[in-house]
Amino acid sequence: MSKLKITTRDAATGPVLEIFGELDYANVAELQSVLDGLHLRAGQCLVLDMSGLEFCDSSGITSLIAARGTAHAVQADVALAAVPPNILRVLRIVGLDQIFTIHPDSETATRA
Repeated sequence: MSKLKITTRDAATGPVLEIFGELDYANVAELQSVLDGLHLRAGQCLVLDMSGLEFCDSSGITSLIAARGTAHAVQADVALAAVPPNILRVLRIVGLDQIFTIHPDSETATRA
């Protein structure tokens, strides 16, 4: 099992979280803690770069939905970037590809 690692960087459009490892019940609180520490402003876009994500269970998916709700509460948006094929398949099955903007990479997602 890979531990979860999250790095944060700023882009012109807003914060970018690079997520590595496994996003599951055992460590989803770590992502929530990072999200709680962000100061999103209206008009920004939080980008979740999932290029290093190896696994995401239902708790992880719930945290993505919660991040979207938090962003929308301050009139910001959330975009997913570099979603691995196995996780993209799950997002499509549950219909989340219809509510998240999905980009091939974080560079595309952060173009102003």
